[in-house]
Amino acid sequence: MTAKRKPREHAAVIAELFPPQGQWTERDYFALPDTNRYMELSEGRLILPPHPTRSHQVAVEELYLRLRAFVRERDLGEVHIAPLPVRLWPGKIREPDIFFITKEHADRIGEQACGVPDLIVEVLSPATRETDRGEKFFEYAKAGVREYWLVDPEKRSIEVYTLRGQVYEPLTLSGERACSRLLEGFCVRPEEIFT
Repeated sequence: MTAKRKPREHAAVIAELFPPQGQWTERDYFALPDTNRYMELSEGRLILPPHPTRSHQVAVEELYLRLRAFVRERDLGEVHIAPLPVRLWPGKIREPDIFFITKEHADRIGEQACGVPDLIVEVLSPATRETDRGEKFFEYAKAGVREYWLVDPEKRSIEVYTLRGQVYEPLTLSGERACSRLLEGFCVRPEEIFT
């Protein structure tokens, strides 16, 4: 008769099956079991952002529904929500809250992962605010994401940035009506998103 293992012992045994942080590859990442949990790959590290909050999800849902309806009505491309991996470049995989890929770039849409989107939306939360405004801000610009939206449920604001060369410039600042340059005619007011 074997002794029962404690939950911590199970976690330790499972952890031994995977590479240490800093040594993860795309192959390791895509070999993980299917889950609806966000997981990203950056600098050889597996990143598991915290679970989203209700206010985060409400903002994602409201903006996604409006963006998807606008894109579908005009047959402009595809809009997706996380979790769905996006490969910015080899070894750099993120899972944006919402992303849009134009019909022109339909070849970037994959079954397991997508290539660089044309527009990305990140909804800020206390645990992701620094990454979304820091690392991801520069990564998305480097990858060539043409438009980046930062949605802040706490401040009830939406910021829109457009890519100029390799740098994002503000198009819409917090408190104003948020309009896309990429998707002409698509505008939302913060009060429509933060219900």
